[in-house]
Amino acid sequence: MNVILIGPPGAGKGTQSARLEKKFNIKKLSTGDMLREAIAQGTEIGIHAKSFLDSGKLVSDNIMLSLISERIKKDDCLNGFVLDGFPRNVAQAMGLDRTLELSKRSINAVIELRVADQVIIDRVIERFVCKNCGTGYNKKLKKTFVEGICDECGGKEFVVRNDDKFEIIETRLKIYHEETEKLLSYYQEKKLLSSINGMEGVDEVSEQINLILKSRASILTY
Repeated sequence: MNVILIGPPGAGKGTQSARLEKKFNIKKLSTGDMLREAIAQGTEIGIHAKSFLDSGKLVSDNIMLSLISERIKKDDCLNGFVLDGFPRNVAQAMGLDRTLELSKRSINAVIELRVADQVIIDRVIERFVCKNCGTGYNKKLKKTFVEGICDECGGKEFVVRNDDKFEIIETRLKIYHEETEKLLSYYQEKKLLSSINGMEGVDEVSEQINLILKSRASILTY
């Protein structure tokens, strides 16, 4: 099962993709996490991508396609994957389709999480992440179970990502509306797109996603 989650930054794609990973035993692939790891490691892709991320701009299509193409070839993606943050435009979507065709695979479902801009801004400026493992939290919506301790790794250091600052999120939302939303027509034409209200609670959104995937189960290609 190969799934794409589309939505603006702060829509909850990371939270929902993590749930799908556990429920369906498919690999969660976050391009944001992959790029930040490349930056931390000082790789060629990381160095080139840093200036884009710091200004809220999208990394070039060629870099993103190279990153994803290599990642989905790994064994942990054989059972499927859920993409969070990719593709972000039609060119990337077409490139992804070509890459998957080479291994006789395809995208099985595309789910859009609809969230109003002001809700996104309110969510993002309250976000923080574990410095050790990158797990995301929110001061209002998703606190750690034990204050000051990461639920996943037990880490005690937390940071606010540069791309979650107010000025950056405004730029990211503008780019999202200009570029990413064109994807909706592309995937609608392929009859892969489903849209849901991403402003409901985490559990309610998860249930909507699960229902969509179950409804497509009879036509999924593994």
